[in-house]
Amino acid sequence: MTRFDARSALIVVDLQNDFADPGGSLAVRGADRVVAAVNELIAAAEGAGAPIFYTQDWHPERTPHFVTDGGLWPVHCVADTWGAELHPGLRRGDKGDVGGAVVRKGANGEDGYSGFTMRDARSGEERATELEGLLRERGVERVAVAGLATDYCVKATALDALALGFATTVVARAVAAVDLEAGDGEAALAELAAAGAVIERGASA
Repeated sequence: MTRFDARSALIVVDLQNDFADPGGSLAVRGADRVVAAVNELIAAAEGAGAPIFYTQDWHPERTPHFVTDGGLWPVHCVADTWGAELHPGLRRGDKGDVGGAVVRKGANGEDGYSGFTMRDARSGEERATELEGLLRERGVERVAVAGLATDYCVKATALDALALGFATTVVARAVAAVDLEAGDGEAALAELAAAGAVIERGASA
């Protein structure tokens, strides 16, 4: 069972319309289950006074990340479009917002898999997002990672969290995989466990 306190944080990865809505350009099967599970985690984190961070793909219209420009993926999460918005089913606070800091990635055409780092699709050069700094400012030592997709952005975010020294839990009920190849999601969880992450497979927060 995921437990939060002031030294822990919840990282919600890329729970955006293009991934989490059936009409999205890169919809992930099982995303409806993920939204519900993430809302349980948000409520638990809020109740414990733990900070919540959301990552958000925020791509330009043209980028080598997209298949239209030589990349792997269909056009998705273009800045200021419906597809890039956080899913409306996410738990909202009294002000109608998601009540946590949003870290955007890929705005300059990078591959933005991890919430912590972005990689230039042509040169391979990596640079950090602001996420690590935000966590350090809050004195966070442990993170729980949830969202989409297990085999790409969740995996990359959790691996970076481990490399940066954060004790990392991936909440299996609150993630779902693209599974370009059958089993990719489970393979990603196995890789994360081998790297030192706790894979929580319990039924509720």
